[in-house]
Parts: sequence; structure tokens; C-alpha cells
Amino acid sequence: MKPIWIVDDDQSIRWVLEKALTRENIPHKSFSNPNDVLNALEKESPQVLISDIRMPRGNGLELLQHVKQSHPHLPVIIMTAYSDLDSAVSSFQGGAFEYLTKPFDLDKAIELIHRAIEQSNRNQSGTKELSAWVQDSSEIIGQAPAMQEVFRAIGRLAQSHATVLITGESGTGKELLALALHKHSPRSRGPFVAFSTAAVPKDLLESELFGHERGAFPGAQTLRRGRFEQADGGTLFLDEIGDLPFDLQTRLLRALTDGHFYRVGGQDPIKANVRIIASTHQNLEARVASGLFREDLLHRLNLIRLRMPPLRERAEDISLLARHFMLRCAKSLGVESKKLSDEVLKEMGSMLFPGNVRQLENLCHWLTVMTPSNVIGVGDLPGDILAEVNQQPSISQGESAYTGAPVAKGGAVDWESGLSRLAAKMLQDGDKNVYDALCSKFEKAVLQAALEVTRGRRVEAALRLGIGRNTITRKLQELGIDE
Repeated sequence: MKPIWIVDDDQSIRWVLEKALTRENIPHKSFSNPNDVLNALEKESPQVLISDIRMPRGNGLELLQHVKQSHPHLPVIIMTAYSDLDSAVSSFQGGAFEYLTKPFDLDKAIELIHRAIEQSNRNQSGTKELSAWVQDSSEIIGQAPAMQEVFRAIGRLAQSHATVLITGESGTGKELLALALHKHSPRSRGPFVAFSTAAVPKDLLESELFGHERGAFPGAQTLRRGRFEQADGGTLFLDEIGDLPFDLQTRLLRALTDGHFYRVGGQDPIKANVRIIASTHQNLEARVASGLFREDLLHRLNLIRLRMPPLRERAEDISLLARHFMLRCAKSLGVESKKLSDEVLKEMGSMLFPGNVRQLENLCHWLTVMTPSNVIGVGDLPGDILAEVNQQPSISQGESAYTGAPVAKGGAVDWESGLSRLAAKMLQDGDKNVYDALCSKFEKAVLQAALEVTRGRRVEAALRLGIGRNTITRKLQELGIDE
């Protein structure tokens, strides 16, 4: 087996990976800069290459380009501490096998290396993977693990024309995700047309989507091109697709099936080359079961499904987003940007924000306009806004959330009083082994919550809980939790 090559100017990163690979009996070799790697590639090649992006004596993305030219089937894992969308997409557009953000979970990194080794073995046996990516900019911001999954998805879909269904609560930024998918696609030079099915009266929806001929109905004085024609050669984003009336769902399904449609009052079929990206905050499967949404349309839209995480699942991004919104609001108003104190950022980090990113942006706009001082403190946050952003989120059917528990100041759930009442009741009822029973309930609730937030990713759940991977595995087995 060929060795794994590690490229990083940080000696501590190299040392950690070397020790982990030694434990796995995987041969390895380390480099401190890309130039030494390029020189070594003239004589030999690795099984897998692991490289940092930013180094004083070279750039990992430039190294990736050189490697893909000389060794196109060599799996390359890109590491970076700068976990933004551009870094992720730039890595994938260069043909990276995977994108690993620092600080990373070592077990997860080793698991990724094993997958890359398997891919390398398949490549050596004749299997080829083609990668072509389009790089552009986006306003999506986030460093939380949940957002890194979104960035990876954008990178992997950058060469795809597939229909995408985006789910997520209101205010999470589903349209921004759709725009990013468009910008990083082969259709990026074509139009991006956004259309909300919930914002247009039902009587006008058909005309807005498919257009109408002159004289098709009273008031139709001229021919009108609908959203499908306007998006020809580009992307049509159908926001809140779950609100589309049932009869129009049939017309949309036909247009998606054969690519043809008719304007209202028209006799000649029209064909438009359009990629569809749809979004919803509703549970479409539940609407299908209720007879409110066509099952065949759901299957047509659900080729690729992406989920935009709510802000409470990416609380570590709140400070980053708040600073961004403060700068943007100040720029739009033509005033000097105000600074959020550390105390305010800490307070924001504990808020629930049921309205998600949109609500955070509105708060920053309010602070920019209404606060007199240049440095905003906790005392500048008005009580009515604090009460609003600390409300329990109102989740549509099908979205996961924790409800029914009272909320304490700062957004923390007051579970202690509930636990105390439960313990008192069990003791009064004469239950035995109350302590062990309550401990099991507590552990099960915490583990289930962690797995729900990480969408079943056990290693990430353990990392967030501050426990070891072996510990979470053992607890899941003991408590009989099905991930």
C-alpha cells in the first residue's frame, strides 16, 4: 500500500494525523509546504493526499490543481480553518475528494481517510470520477457543522442540472441557498427567477407561471411571458411550493415531465429549458397523505433534497451573522456601522430566534436605526424584542423541534422544575430505583436531542456533547436508541 501524504505547515496537525495513522497501521509521509510535495510527485505518488488550504509557502488549492493535472484520479482531502462557502466550492471545483474543517474530530478524519483509500483502490482498478465545478460568490455565511453540510452539497451539485427540493423553517435562507445553487451551476450565466406561490392571488398564479395570450381574459391587453419563459436557460425558484393549488400542481407536473406548457388562452405548446429548485417549510409527505399535494409531483421535485438548518442548530454562527448584518444595514443606510459588545453577542448567542436568520437581520436593523451609542450594550436591547426572539419557535408539521417546555430567561429551557416534579411524583407513587430511572430518562433525552440536531451523525453528536465516540456507542446500545 502506498503511503498517505500529509501537507500542513502546522506541525501539531501533522503530528496528530501521523499518530492516528500509525495506530491504524497506515503508512504515511508528511510535508510542511506544497513545493516539497510537487518535487516528490516527480518520483512517486501517494495513496491519498491530505492538504491544508492556506500555508505561508504555498496554497493548497493551487497544489490541488497541479495534482489533478498530473494525477487526476488521486483522492485529495482539503483541510481548512476558514470554513466558508467559497473555500468549500473552490475545493470541490478543483476535484477534491472531500473538505475537512478545522478543528476536526480525529475519528471522523480517519473514517474519511479510509473512504478515500477505498476510492483510490477503485480508481486504480479502472473506475474514474469526473469532476467539473463552477466557482462564484454567495452571501451564505456559516461555520457551524450544519452549514458545512450545506456548503458540501452546493459543491457536489455544482455540475448538476437536477431538480432540488429545499426544506426548512421560514427565515432560514432557502432562497439564498437556491441562488447559490444557481451561481455554482452550469446555468450561472442564465437568469435566476424567484417566484413565491404564496405571495400571488390564486386567480393570477397560472398566468404568472405560464404567461397568457392577449385577450385570454378580461384585462389581458398584451401578451405576457410567464416565469417559465423568463427563466429559459437558467433556474426557476418556486418558493413555498406546498401552497400551490391542487389544479395548478397538475399543470406544473406536466411541464416538468415533458418540458412543454401552454400560455393561458394559448394553442401552441411552448418549451423552456429550465432547472427547477423548489422550497417549502411544510411537510409535503403529510400534505400528500391529506390529499393536498400530488404524490407524483412530490416524486418529481424530490430528486435531490436539501435541508436549510434553523438558527438554533447553528448558534455558533450568530455572532458572525450579527456582525455581517450590522455592516450591511449601516452601508444600506449610509451611516457608520455600530459595534456589538461582547456581552450583546453572548446574549444573542443564547436567544432562540424562532424567525431564524431573518429575525436576527431585523434585530440588527433595529439596533442600527434606534440605538444612540456607537457601541451597543445589553441595556440597548428593548424588552419587547427580547421577549419576541426568546419565544419557543413555531414549527410547521413535520419539522423537528422541542416544544411544551417553559422557557427561562436567555432562552434556556426550564427542565429542572419539570424534572423535580416528576421525581416527586415517582417518589410519592412508591416507585423503586427512582434515581436510576430518572438518570436513564435524562441520558436518553440528551442523546436523542444530540442525534436529532446532528441528523444521526454519531461522531458529531459525541463531539458536541463532550463525550467519546465509544461512550456514545455504548450508551445508545444500553438505552436501546435507534438512530
